[in-house]
Amino acid sequence: MNIYVENIPLSTAQEELRQLFVPYGVVESIFLVKDKNSGMLKGTAYVVMPSDGEAEQAIAGLDGIELCGHYLNVTEAEASEFPSGDYW
Repeated sequence: MNIYVENIPLSTAQEELRQLFVPYGVVESIFLVKDKNSGMLKGTAYVVMPSDGEAEQAIAGLDGIELCGHYLNVTEAEASEFPSGDYW
């Protein structure tokens, strides 16, 4: 399942985000969204978890948690939202 994460602190590293999801199951990949022009993080990410059940547990467990003063918004990513091509 593809998961969309919003309101991530801009200082968050990919590994730090991975450590939030690993207790819920296997994390296949993480994509931190960057601005195409500046290369700066935009505060959003996509997380891929192969098991829908584990992904649903991660969404339920992580939505609304605080990370460095930011409250994460964690939802299932719509297929049309998921990055491809140059963004991945």
